[in-house]
Amino acid sequence: MPNVRSVQTDKARFFGNTTPQELAAQYGTPLYVYNEDVLRQRCRDLLGLSSLPGFHVNYSAKANTNPALLRIIREEGCHADAMSPGELHINKLAGFTPDRLLYVCNNVSAEEMKNAVDNGLIVSVDSLSQLDQYGKVNPGGKVMIRINPGIGAGHHKKVITAGKETKFGIDPSSLDEVRALLKKHGLTLAGVNQHIGSLFMEPDNYLNAIEFLLHFIQSDLADLFPGIEIIDFGGGLGIPYRKYEEEPRLDMQELGRRLHALLSAWVGETGYKGKFFIEPGRYVVAECGVLLGTVHATKFNGENRYVGTDLGFNVLVRPAMYDSFHDIEIFRDGGEPDAELVEQSIVGNICESGDILAKKRMLPLIKEGDIVAALDANPKADKGEYTVVFDFSSLPAEEEPPAPQRSAAEWMLAALLDGASLDEAAARAQEHCPRNEVYRAKLRVREMLENLGGED
Repeated sequence: MPNVRSVQTDKARFFGNTTPQELAAQYGTPLYVYNEDVLRQRCRDLLGLSSLPGFHVNYSAKANTNPALLRIIREEGCHADAMSPGELHINKLAGFTPDRLLYVCNNVSAEEMKNAVDNGLIVSVDSLSQLDQYGKVNPGGKVMIRINPGIGAGHHKKVITAGKETKFGIDPSSLDEVRALLKKHGLTLAGVNQHIGSLFMEPDNYLNAIEFLLHFIQSDLADLFPGIEIIDFGGGLGIPYRKYEEEPRLDMQELGRRLHALLSAWVGETGYKGKFFIEPGRYVVAECGVLLGTVHATKFNGENRYVGTDLGFNVLVRPAMYDSFHDIEIFRDGGEPDAELVEQSIVGNICESGDILAKKRMLPLIKEGDIVAALDANPKADKGEYTVVFDFSSLPAEEEPPAPQRSAAEWMLAALLDGASLDEAAARAQEHCPRNEVYRAKLRVREMLENLGGED
């Protein structure tokens, strides 16, 4: 049923047979809600970009490490990357095997590198000093290097990850030093990768960077070409955040046609038999996520109307960090579409002036008790929401996160992902957590599984 402002989620039948109000009443807010059909379709969009047998979609797990989403992404045939011991751990819990994982790191310790090597992963490094460190950790092993192609793209300067003004990648002019370090440690260059930035909506810069990398490998790395198994072009594919303004989508058919032609011609010319990776994150998961919050207060400061919610930047950091835009929908018991618009700012509950989700938007009048929804939302390592998302990215560099930092619910979910029954999972959690905490977690997990349609 249409509500105060709900056109986009209505069009996608995003909430299925339930409503945002029912979900908020059952689980509380803040609440991330995911649509499986949208997630699977985005995976298929990407997998359909090229039919070359060596073409793979390598999901950038930092976009969202929810284990339920990771399992679906794996089922659809995607690979995944990790950039920390925590991401590696949760990727494994979701069923990814070492042959479908890649460790793409930035300024990490020798212990983190060793953890990745011990888990059977190829590691990509992005500086000469990290290459030297890796050689000491894994002498005689395989390694990838990240090249800075000098071409950047992105919606904000903080997410442009190539060019001279970024911290990422090895300058192509440093190849003599790369060769010397490979020789020093007996390393085989098994792959090359790049990433130009995030949220491009036109394919030209991405394809230009791919063409650069292929030419670079063929010419500048000709002596090392026989050992190269993986060429990773990075991600950054954008999604339309301004759906109510009918922002056009990235043309995936055009991108696929041009990408497939480019790769096919290069394979024919060089005889390359290895793998090609693209490394999307946002494109995979952003549109399958909606963040629900409750309006607890409204007020005026001068002529400025503020709508106070429980959606602080601890729950969704993008607007505060990048001035990012998320479409807003409004739901109310008995609500009907409202075309009369009022300028208002939607703010969170954090004691900082920058805690603004949507600034001076023209929206239907929002009232206390309403449920607001931020579209195309994912936590991306944010904390504070009630959802089945854990984030271990900040844990120490150990093979598995230490037990005291995991709740009973997390122990249970990890056990369920390993194939345990609900009772077995509760017993495993009780080995690490107080009985009363396990009891409460079991009730929550059972309720979640029932809503998902079973305990498998």
